[in-house]
Amino acid sequence: KARFQVAFITLLLSERAMAAAQQVKPKAADARVEAADDMEEEEEVPYNLVEKLQDAGINAADLKKLKDAGFNTSQSIVFAMRKDLLSIKGLSDQKVDKIIEAARKSTDAGFVTCSQLVVRQKNRFQLSTGASKLDQMLGGGVESCAITEFFGEFRCGKTQVCHSLAVMAQLPPNMGGANGKVVYIDTEGTFRPERLRQIAEGKGVSAEAAMDNIVYARCYTSEHLVQLLVEAASLMVNDEDRFALVIVDSIMGVFRVDYSGRGELSERQQHLGRVMSKLQKMSEEFNVAVVLTNQVMADPGGGCAFMPSHPKPVGGHILAHFSTTRLFLRKGRAEQRVAKIFDSPWLPESECVFEIYGGGVRNGSD
Repeated sequence: KARFQVAFITLLLSERAMAAAQQVKPKAADARVEAADDMEEEEEVPYNLVEKLQDAGINAADLKKLKDAGFNTSQSIVFAMRKDLLSIKGLSDQKVDKIIEAARKSTDAGFVTCSQLVVRQKNRFQLSTGASKLDQMLGGGVESCAITEFFGEFRCGKTQVCHSLAVMAQLPPNMGGANGKVVYIDTEGTFRPERLRQIAEGKGVSAEAAMDNIVYARCYTSEHLVQLLVEAASLMVNDEDRFALVIVDSIMGVFRVDYSGRGELSERQQHLGRVMSKLQKMSEEFNVAVVLTNQVMADPGGGCAFMPSHPKPVGGHILAHFSTTRLFLRKGRAEQRVAKIFDSPWLPESECVFEIYGGGVRNGSD
């Protein structure tokens, strides 16, 4: 009888355990589904395709005209001036007003609370340069939805930082990257695939895969630069993989050639302002980091015999106001370079030493 009671109790406990396990399995499955849904929500693109405006009654033929003119998303329409849309052949005043109204309704272009803004900015990321001290000085790295400018004299490491960032952006987030492709616009002819190969091999990454993920264009004029930025936006929309970084090395190289003298200075600055505005909107529209290098000019009257002046970045106030964070690079000992925060809305003025080596850039000795 005692053995029968023990067997009965054991059977009862096992049945209860099986019932509890069956209840846990659906919960675990639901948890996995919720986690998958969360991942899908995180991977959602930060923009709305212009084709979705067809649901608001916009004609498909008009949407094709918008895409041909470089307006691939609803955000790009909201960011544009009305006169720019009217310049598209075949779009009347009435059609443009209807398109603008539909685009604004499909995007969050109005006021939000600071708390809502913090939630929106959770999808932003920071790219490592490869040097932890430089990343720390930048508050974690080169941030997305912002323009970071590196300026300095020749041979101070600007292009080397760009090459390093072009590889780092492709790495997973736990290695300082963002699993994204790179747009590299070269205005000075200093881009070198063999240098990318060195850096990729130094990071333990396939050099061929790294170079396949970099979209390169050689830029010759300021007007060509505008055209390339329109093509870059189209690539970001149509490519299956996401982009994480846009590099322009250097931003002022073509402008200094295309415009000369004080007589063309005003026209140059207006054109520069439009290009910088396009880059700023692109960074926010596609959640990418924008990195610019910039040239410098001498300031003969800025110093004295005992304290020579540092070179000044070219581009004037237009470039200064559009750049979110500006870093001044200068030559150090041997392969060492010194980076200094020149201007930032939230980072304190500080400097650090980094070093150029075969695998990109790394911390230097102070």
